[in-house]
Amino acid sequence: MGNRNVLLYPFSLIYGTITGFRNFLYDTGILKQTEFRIPVICIGNITVGGTGKTPHTEYITELMQDKFKVAVLSRGYRRKSIGFRIASPSDNVKDIGDEPLQICRKFQNVTIAVDSDRVNGINSILKERPETEVILLDDGFQHRRVLPGFVVLLTDFNRLMINDHLLPYGNLRENVRNMSRADIILITKSPENLSPIQRRIIVKEINKAPYQNLYFTLFEYKEPVAVFSISAGEKVELNTTNNTQCGIVLLTGIANPEPLKEHLSGYFNEIVHVPFPDHHKFSDSDIVKVTEAFHNLSAQVKYLITTEKDAVRLREFTNIAENLRSSAYYIPVGIKFLNNDKEEFDNLIVDYVRKNKRNNRIS
Repeated sequence: MGNRNVLLYPFSLIYGTITGFRNFLYDTGILKQTEFRIPVICIGNITVGGTGKTPHTEYITELMQDKFKVAVLSRGYRRKSIGFRIASPSDNVKDIGDEPLQICRKFQNVTIAVDSDRVNGINSILKERPETEVILLDDGFQHRRVLPGFVVLLTDFNRLMINDHLLPYGNLRENVRNMSRADIILITKSPENLSPIQRRIIVKEINKAPYQNLYFTLFEYKEPVAVFSISAGEKVELNTTNNTQCGIVLLTGIANPEPLKEHLSGYFNEIVHVPFPDHHKFSDSDIVKVTEAFHNLSAQVKYLITTEKDAVRLREFTNIAENLRSSAYYIPVGIKFLNNDKEEFDNLIVDYVRKNKRNNRIS
């Protein structure tokens, strides 16, 4: 789990006491939770960042969009607007945040909304879109004021929550014992060649409850897509036989870029990685830095590769040089279930919604 500053450990004890007491108040009913007469599926984690919530939220959205009237509710991290807002593809990052905007532009028949107050957000969705049949609560595991009907909890294979510590000594938002609130536990970013023995060891270490289902997923990197509309839909073949003549600048503003970097290293010999913090708001000086790295590539053929989330923020820059714009691509990320568990997972989600949906009319 990397080097840790032992001086932070006492602060983790204090943090654990505070979060533990808060959870105790909710668990005992002293602090009230709001339960809705509509299926609410929470997709979240205990670990700070980097478990793959957005690809999994998109997976569940795609699974249900043809079967139900779906709404996705997010906090809209780092947006400048306040309160409740229903997203539109014409919005920008400061209006609703990068991840909600990404989902909104991908699923235009799905209601995407943002509100830091999830109870108000759900009530507002039901008021403005009364036809809604199911709500996905993106990153809502710690938002205890809402009592979801179904909880999907994510943990990264390479940094399992059971091996971590509470903030700030570690990366846990709350005690790992609270994974008991989950109905499904997903081990994300798993290796495709995970052996049955490794699987059994991890399942034993997680020590899930009998009522919980546990599955392993991995990232599935798809064909690159042009970032800017000038070449929208263009594809670049990564496994070219002339890959020694191709070089890339990899631009990332995500919590854990290493899996993407490792994926691309199988196709390119020259990779210059320009990393930024998660949800980083790019500035003109950042674009200059990336442009310089692009020009300094020694390869004859050059590309700028980024993530789908970063592409959402890059598109808002109008002063990027044409040679960089036409060479900019993002790598879409999907998820894949190991051990043929996809059908079982899909059925659990769909059956929950079918059994709990109601005639959704607001008085």
